[in-house]
Amino acid sequence: MPANQTRSRVKARNNVLNRPEFMSLNQPLKSGTAEARGTARRPSQRHQQSQHQPSENAQHESAENNKDNKELPEEDCMQLNPSFKGIAMNSLLAIDICMSKRFGVCAHTTSSWGSVRSMVKLLALTGHGIPWIFGTILCLTRSNTLAGQEVLVNLLLALILDVMTVAGMQKLVKRKGPWEMAPSFLDYLAMDIYSFPAAHASRAAMVSKFLLAHLVLAVPLRILLVLWAVLVGISRVVLGRHHLTDVGCGFALGFLHYSLVEMVWLSSNTCQTLISIGTFNWSPFY
Repeated sequence: MPANQTRSRVKARNNVLNRPEFMSLNQPLKSGTAEARGTARRPSQRHQQSQHQPSENAQHESAENNKDNKELPEEDCMQLNPSFKGIAMNSLLAIDICMSKRFGVCAHTTSSWGSVRSMVKLLALTGHGIPWIFGTILCLTRSNTLAGQEVLVNLLLALILDVMTVAGMQKLVKRKGPWEMAPSFLDYLAMDIYSFPAAHASRAAMVSKFLLAHLVLAVPLRILLVLWAVLVGISRVVLGRHHLTDVGCGFALGFLHYSLVEMVWLSSNTCQTLISIGTFNWSPFY
Protein backbone atom coordinates (compact mmCIF):
# COMPACT_ATOMS: atom_id res chain seq x y z
CA MET A 1 0.00 0.00 0.00
CA PRO A 2 2.73 2.53 0.84
CA ALA A 3 4.51 1.67 -2.38
CA ASN A 4 1.35 2.33 -4.45
CA GLN A 5 0.82 5.71 -2.76
CA THR A 6 4.39 6.79 -3.46
CA ARG A 7 4.02 5.75 -7.11
CA SER A 8 0.80 7.79 -7.53
CA ARG A 9 2.43 10.83 -6.00
CA VAL A 10 5.36 10.55 -8.35
CA LYS A 11 2.98 10.32 -11.38
CA ALA A 12 1.06 13.40 -10.16
CA ARG A 13 4.28 15.35 -9.89
CA ASN A 14 5.45 14.28 -13.33
CA ASN A 15 2.06 15.21 -14.95
CA VAL A 16 2.38 18.40 -17.00
CA LEU A 17 -1.22 19.54 -16.41
CA ASN A 18 -0.52 19.83 -12.66
CA ARG A 19 1.89 22.70 -13.20
CA PRO A 20 0.65 26.19 -12.14
CA GLU A 21 0.68 27.63 -15.67
CA PHE A 22 -1.62 24.85 -16.89
CA MET A 23 -4.04 24.80 -13.94
CA SER A 24 -6.70 26.74 -15.89
CA LEU A 25 -7.02 23.88 -18.35
CA ASN A 26 -8.21 21.58 -15.58
CA GLN A 27 -11.00 23.97 -14.44
CA PRO A 28 -14.59 23.46 -15.74
CA LEU A 29 -15.93 25.81 -18.48
CA LYS A 30 -18.14 28.78 -17.52
CA SER A 31 -21.65 29.24 -18.80
CA GLY A 32 -20.78 32.25 -21.01
CA THR A 33 -17.91 30.51 -22.75
CA ALA A 34 -19.96 27.33 -23.10
CA GLU A 35 -22.78 29.25 -24.77
CA ALA A 36 -20.32 31.02 -27.03
CA ARG A 37 -18.75 27.72 -28.08
CA GLY A 38 -22.21 26.21 -28.45
CA THR A 39 -23.32 29.01 -30.72
CA ALA A 40 -20.10 28.72 -32.66
CA ARG A 41 -20.79 25.02 -33.19
CA ARG A 42 -24.28 25.88 -34.57
CA PRO A 43 -23.67 28.35 -37.40
CA SER A 44 -26.54 27.09 -39.49
CA GLN A 45 -29.18 28.00 -36.89
CA ARG A 46 -27.69 31.44 -36.37
CA HIS A 47 -27.64 32.06 -40.11
CA GLN A 48 -31.29 31.08 -40.39
CA GLN A 49 -32.24 33.46 -37.56
CA SER A 50 -30.26 36.28 -39.12
CA GLN A 51 -32.19 35.77 -42.34
CA HIS A 52 -35.54 36.15 -40.60
CA GLN A 53 -34.58 39.14 -38.43
CA PRO A 54 -33.69 41.62 -41.23
CA SER A 55 -37.00 41.05 -42.98
CA GLU A 56 -38.93 41.58 -39.74
CA ASN A 57 -36.90 44.70 -38.91
CA ALA A 58 -37.47 46.09 -42.39
CA GLN A 59 -41.22 45.57 -42.11
CA HIS A 60 -41.25 47.20 -38.67
CA GLU A 61 -39.25 50.22 -39.86
CA SER A 62 -41.43 50.70 -42.94
CA ALA A 63 -44.55 50.61 -40.76
CA GLU A 64 -43.06 53.22 -38.41
CA ASN A 65 -42.04 55.46 -41.30
CA ASN A 66 -45.53 55.31 -42.79
CA LYS A 67 -47.01 56.18 -39.42
CA ASP A 68 -44.66 59.15 -38.98
CA ASN A 69 -45.42 60.43 -42.47
CA LYS A 70 -49.14 60.31 -41.74
CA GLU A 71 -48.78 62.09 -38.40
CA LEU A 72 -46.46 64.91 -39.54
CA PRO A 73 -48.18 67.89 -41.19
CA GLU A 74 -47.15 69.03 -44.62
CA GLU A 75 -45.43 72.20 -43.38
CA ASP A 76 -43.03 70.13 -41.25
CA CYS A 77 -41.84 68.03 -44.17
CA MET A 78 -38.57 69.21 -45.70
CA GLN A 79 -38.48 69.75 -49.43
CA LEU A 80 -35.34 68.14 -50.77
CA ASN A 81 -35.51 69.88 -54.16
CA PRO A 82 -37.15 73.30 -53.68
CA SER A 83 -37.74 75.42 -56.75
CA PHE A 84 -35.98 78.70 -57.44
CA LYS A 85 -39.28 80.53 -57.01
CA GLY A 86 -39.81 78.96 -53.59
CA ILE A 87 -36.29 79.85 -52.45
CA ALA A 88 -36.70 83.44 -53.64
CA MET A 89 -40.09 83.84 -51.92
CA ASN A 90 -38.84 82.40 -48.64
CA SER A 91 -35.77 84.65 -48.74
CA LEU A 92 -37.88 87.75 -49.39
CA LEU A 93 -40.28 86.86 -46.58
CA ALA A 94 -37.37 86.34 -44.19
CA ILE A 95 -35.90 89.74 -45.13
CA ASP A 96 -39.34 91.34 -44.75
CA ILE A 97 -39.84 89.92 -41.25
CA CYS A 98 -36.31 90.86 -40.16
CA MET A 99 -36.56 94.45 -41.41
CA SER A 100 -40.07 94.89 -40.00
CA LYS A 101 -38.89 93.84 -36.55
CA ARG A 102 -35.94 96.23 -36.79
CA PHE A 103 -38.26 99.14 -37.63
CA GLY A 104 -40.68 98.26 -34.80
CA VAL A 105 -39.05 100.74 -32.43
CA CYS A 106 -42.38 101.65 -30.77
CA ALA A 107 -43.80 98.15 -30.51
CA HIS A 108 -43.73 98.27 -26.69
CA THR A 109 -43.22 100.89 -24.04
CA THR A 110 -39.85 99.32 -23.26
CA SER A 111 -38.66 99.66 -26.88
CA SER A 112 -36.01 102.14 -27.97
CA TRP A 113 -38.63 104.73 -28.98
CA GLY A 114 -41.22 103.65 -26.44
CA SER A 115 -41.54 107.18 -25.04
CA VAL A 116 -43.25 108.44 -28.23
CA ARG A 117 -45.50 105.41 -28.60
CA SER A 118 -48.64 107.36 -27.61
CA MET A 119 -47.99 110.04 -30.26
CA VAL A 120 -47.42 107.40 -32.95
CA LYS A 121 -50.65 105.64 -31.94
CA LEU A 122 -52.51 108.95 -32.24
CA LEU A 123 -51.10 109.41 -35.75
CA ALA A 124 -52.15 105.89 -36.70
CA LEU A 125 -55.65 106.55 -35.34
CA THR A 126 -56.15 109.27 -37.96
CA GLY A 127 -56.12 106.53 -40.60
CA HIS A 128 -58.62 104.27 -38.87
CA GLY A 129 -61.80 103.41 -40.73
CA ILE A 130 -64.36 104.08 -37.98
CA PRO A 131 -63.51 107.80 -37.46
CA TRP A 132 -63.48 108.39 -41.21
CA ILE A 133 -66.86 106.70 -41.78
CA PHE A 134 -68.59 108.54 -38.93
CA GLY A 135 -66.90 111.81 -39.86
CA THR A 136 -68.07 111.49 -43.46
CA ILE A 137 -71.64 110.76 -42.33
CA LEU A 138 -71.55 113.79 -40.02
CA CYS A 139 -70.31 116.06 -42.80
CA LEU A 140 -72.96 114.63 -45.12
CA THR A 141 -75.73 115.59 -42.69
CA ARG A 142 -74.34 119.14 -42.45
CA SER A 143 -73.78 119.64 -46.18
CA ASN A 144 -76.28 121.83 -48.08
CA THR A 145 -74.86 121.77 -51.61
CA LEU A 146 -75.49 119.12 -54.22
CA ALA A 147 -71.83 118.99 -55.27
CA GLY A 148 -70.66 118.53 -51.68
CA GLN A 149 -73.20 115.79 -51.06
CA GLU A 150 -72.17 114.02 -54.26
CA VAL A 151 -68.50 113.98 -53.20
CA LEU A 152 -69.31 112.87 -49.66
CA VAL A 153 -71.60 110.03 -50.76
CA ASN A 154 -68.96 108.67 -53.11
CA LEU A 155 -66.33 109.03 -50.39
CA LEU A 156 -68.55 107.10 -48.00
CA LEU A 157 -69.00 104.30 -50.52
CA ALA A 158 -65.24 104.26 -51.10
CA LEU A 159 -64.60 103.92 -47.36
CA ILE A 160 -67.09 101.06 -47.05
CA LEU A 161 -65.55 99.35 -50.07
CA ASP A 162 -62.09 99.73 -48.53
CA VAL A 163 -63.15 98.28 -45.17
CA MET A 164 -64.93 95.29 -46.68
CA THR A 165 -62.21 94.47 -49.21
CA VAL A 166 -59.35 94.70 -46.71
CA ALA A 167 -61.29 92.68 -44.12
CA GLY A 168 -61.96 89.95 -46.68
CA MET A 169 -58.33 89.77 -47.76
CA GLN A 170 -57.11 89.69 -44.17
CA LYS A 171 -59.52 86.89 -43.37
CA LEU A 172 -58.34 84.98 -46.41
CA VAL A 173 -54.57 85.38 -45.85
CA LYS A 174 -54.56 85.39 -42.01
CA ARG A 175 -51.03 86.72 -41.74
CA LYS A 176 -49.91 87.78 -38.28
CA GLY A 177 -47.85 90.86 -37.56
CA PRO A 178 -44.13 90.87 -36.71
CA TRP A 179 -44.94 91.29 -33.02
CA GLU A 180 -47.62 89.38 -31.12
CA MET A 181 -50.23 92.01 -30.23
CA ALA A 182 -53.92 91.72 -29.50
CA PRO A 183 -56.18 93.91 -31.70
CA SER A 184 -57.95 96.80 -30.00
CA PHE A 185 -61.69 97.35 -29.75
CA LEU A 186 -61.71 99.71 -32.76
CA ASP A 187 -59.78 97.13 -34.77
CA TYR A 188 -62.48 94.56 -34.10
CA LEU A 189 -65.15 97.06 -35.17
CA ALA A 190 -63.33 97.77 -38.43
CA MET A 191 -62.49 94.07 -38.86
CA ASP A 192 -58.79 94.97 -38.95
CA ILE A 193 -57.51 91.89 -37.11
CA TYR A 194 -54.74 90.42 -39.24
CA SER A 195 -51.66 91.98 -40.80
CA PHE A 196 -51.93 91.63 -44.59
CA PRO A 197 -52.81 94.03 -46.14
CA ALA A 198 -52.45 97.11 -43.93
CA ALA A 199 -55.90 98.65 -43.65
CA HIS A 200 -54.64 102.03 -42.39
CA ALA A 201 -52.24 102.35 -45.33
CA SER A 202 -54.94 101.42 -47.84
CA ARG A 203 -57.38 103.90 -46.37
CA ALA A 204 -54.84 106.71 -46.14
CA ALA A 205 -53.77 106.25 -49.75
CA MET A 206 -57.37 106.11 -50.99
CA VAL A 207 -58.54 109.14 -48.97
CA SER A 208 -55.55 111.30 -49.88
CA LYS A 209 -55.93 110.51 -53.57
CA PHE A 210 -59.68 111.12 -53.40
CA LEU A 211 -59.34 114.50 -51.65
CA LEU A 212 -56.55 115.62 -53.96
CA ALA A 213 -58.75 114.88 -56.97
CA HIS A 214 -62.03 116.39 -55.76
CA LEU A 215 -61.06 119.26 -53.45
CA VAL A 216 -59.36 122.50 -54.37
CA LEU A 217 -56.41 122.72 -51.99
CA ALA A 218 -53.35 124.90 -51.83
CA VAL A 219 -49.96 123.42 -52.59
CA PRO A 220 -48.83 123.24 -48.91
CA LEU A 221 -52.04 121.41 -47.99
CA ARG A 222 -51.58 118.96 -50.86
CA ILE A 223 -48.03 118.22 -49.69
CA LEU A 224 -49.23 117.76 -46.11
CA LEU A 225 -51.97 115.40 -47.28
CA VAL A 226 -49.50 113.17 -49.14
CA LEU A 227 -47.08 113.32 -46.20
CA TRP A 228 -49.90 112.32 -43.83
CA ALA A 229 -50.71 109.23 -45.88
CA VAL A 230 -47.06 108.14 -45.92
CA LEU A 231 -46.64 108.71 -42.18
CA VAL A 232 -49.79 106.73 -41.38
CA GLY A 233 -48.39 103.73 -43.23
CA ILE A 234 -44.98 104.09 -41.55
CA SER A 235 -46.59 104.41 -38.11
CA ARG A 236 -48.10 100.93 -38.44
CA VAL A 237 -44.65 99.45 -39.05
CA VAL A 238 -43.11 101.46 -36.21
CA LEU A 239 -45.82 100.22 -33.84
CA GLY A 240 -45.03 96.62 -34.85
CA ARG A 241 -48.51 95.91 -36.18
CA HIS A 242 -47.63 95.38 -39.86
CA HIS A 243 -44.77 94.27 -42.06
CA LEU A 244 -43.24 96.46 -44.73
CA THR A 245 -44.89 94.42 -47.48
CA ASP A 246 -48.26 94.79 -45.74
CA VAL A 247 -47.99 98.57 -45.92
CA GLY A 248 -46.78 98.51 -49.53
CA CYS A 249 -49.67 96.29 -50.61
CA GLY A 250 -52.03 98.49 -48.59
CA PHE A 251 -50.95 101.58 -50.54
CA ALA A 252 -51.43 99.74 -53.84
CA LEU A 253 -54.87 98.52 -52.75
CA GLY A 254 -55.89 102.06 -51.76
CA PHE A 255 -55.07 103.38 -55.23
CA LEU A 256 -57.06 100.48 -56.69
CA HIS A 257 -60.08 101.39 -54.58
CA TYR A 258 -59.86 104.99 -55.76
CA SER A 259 -59.75 103.85 -59.38
CA LEU A 260 -62.81 101.63 -58.87
CA VAL A 261 -64.79 104.46 -57.29
CA GLU A 262 -63.89 106.77 -60.15
CA MET A 263 -65.08 104.13 -62.63
CA VAL A 264 -68.48 103.71 -60.93
CA TRP A 265 -68.87 107.31 -59.85
CA LEU A 266 -72.41 108.00 -58.67
CA SER A 267 -74.15 110.98 -60.19
CA SER A 268 -75.83 113.73 -58.22
CA ASN A 269 -79.34 112.31 -58.80
CA THR A 270 -78.27 108.86 -57.58
CA CYS A 271 -76.66 110.40 -54.52
CA GLN A 272 -79.82 112.37 -53.71
CA THR A 273 -81.84 109.16 -54.00
CA LEU A 274 -79.51 107.38 -51.60
CA ILE A 275 -79.65 110.29 -49.17
CA SER A 276 -83.45 110.29 -49.23
CA ILE A 277 -83.49 106.56 -48.55
CA GLY A 278 -81.01 106.94 -45.74
CA THR A 279 -82.92 109.80 -44.10
CA PHE A 280 -86.32 108.13 -44.73
CA ASN A 281 -87.38 111.13 -46.82
CA TRP A 282 -89.46 109.62 -49.65
CA SER A 283 -90.54 112.92 -51.23
CA PRO A 284 -88.52 112.39 -54.47
CA PHE A 285 -90.62 109.33 -55.25
CA TYR A 286 -94.01 111.16 -55.18
